[in-house]
Amino acid sequence: MTDNHPELSGYEPNDNYRPLRGKHFSSILRVVVVLGLIALVVPGVLTTMRVASDTAANACATAVAQYYPVAADFDARFDFAGPGGFGWQCYAIDVNERDTFVTPLGLIPSAPRQLAPGTPT
Repeated sequence: MTDNHPELSGYEPNDNYRPLRGKHFSSILRVVVVLGLIALVVPGVLTTMRVASDTAANACATAVAQYYPVAADFDARFDFAGPGGFGWQCYAIDVNERDTFVTPLGLIPSAPRQLAPGTPT
């Protein structure tokens, strides 16, 4: 047995080792593969970001209604170094447009849960 396998290196045997495909075709094929991968990954990332944003907004609305019922509005935003750490943070906004930190929602926000009175968080 020989370790020489020219068919695996992209050359035709007994053809003076001429490439099967040209450089132009190979570069076009690489571009098509990269565009295909991007077309597969980007919609998933955008959908995940949209679902996380909506879930964070719903959880923040519930937390603000529970802990700050007099607040005028709420804001759920993703902070890299917020008061609750890395992830989604919930802020209550008063009538003077001042932000008050309410609760961290985590890296992946979950559905809001109602706490019984006197239950620690």
